[in-house]
Amino acid sequence: MRAVRIVFLGTPEFAVASLDAVAREHEVVLVVAQPDKPAGRGMKMHAPAVAVRARELGLPVLQPPRIRNEDVLGEIARTAPDAGVVVAYGKILPAALLAIPRHGFLNVHGSVLPRWRGAAPIQRAIEAGDGITGVTIMRVDEELDHGPMLAIETTEIGPDEHTPALAQRLAIIGAEALVRVLCDVDLGRAVETPQEHGLATIAPKIDRSEGVIRFDETAESIYNRFRAFDPWPGISVQTARETVKLTQLAPAEIRTNAAPRTVLSIDDDVVVATAGGAIRIREMQRAGKPRAAAAAVARGLGWRVGEAVP
Repeated sequence: MRAVRIVFLGTPEFAVASLDAVAREHEVVLVVAQPDKPAGRGMKMHAPAVAVRARELGLPVLQPPRIRNEDVLGEIARTAPDAGVVVAYGKILPAALLAIPRHGFLNVHGSVLPRWRGAAPIQRAIEAGDGITGVTIMRVDEELDHGPMLAIETTEIGPDEHTPALAQRLAIIGAEALVRVLCDVDLGRAVETPQEHGLATIAPKIDRSEGVIRFDETAESIYNRFRAFDPWPGISVQTARETVKLTQLAPAEIRTNAAPRTVLSIDDDVVVATAGGAIRIREMQRAGKPRAAAAAVARGLGWRVGEAVP
């Protein structure tokens, strides 16, 4: 098969596997990523993972503040791409951009569409307790994750699997599927299947406030949020004194009629009643402090067995 000229749009680590796969098989004429952003305690500027990897591969990189800028669109058009690939770029692509490659744009999306359209499909699948997810290769149109599908690959979500591990696996699955689809598209043998739009669910961007729990939901729901919101924003509990992060926990296999938020035991771990069952907290972190065994933190905060988390 001949090498296809590709313009690649992507930003985070999830997109790196697809960039590597495409660069091995085809000619990547331009990589477009989001601009560098400040991060960390020192708020130093950091390049996104795709931009870093593209430079390692010796590929030309563009990081425009606005993808809709006419000069940016002109620069992309001058590369004369056969096809465009977008993987977690972070912006809706305008019609003027979609029209540039003769094969249009393909997207690697981290769910089995039409379930979990939007910015956080992997986290939302774990949060919802889904047992199966996957990757969809779809043709991009002007609506959110709306275009016809060219390939679907599925995988199970482990009962204790967190976002980073699942995202890494989906990134590899998606990269392999993308290369196959690009070949089919270039040879004119790709089959496009419309989505069942009436079954669509939305996976909105995660908000920091979603990590705050109140123990008034089931233990399973709390544990799913813990897995989904790793590494960010994590989960925490608001006490009368401060916000405390819960950094290691699991459902407690006990039955209780105690009211949610009641401390059931403080031994090596701390067990707290929820609206359904209980949660076993193994490690916590107070503001400005290192992580520590949950029992030690709970005693320092004045938690007592039989009483509500203060």
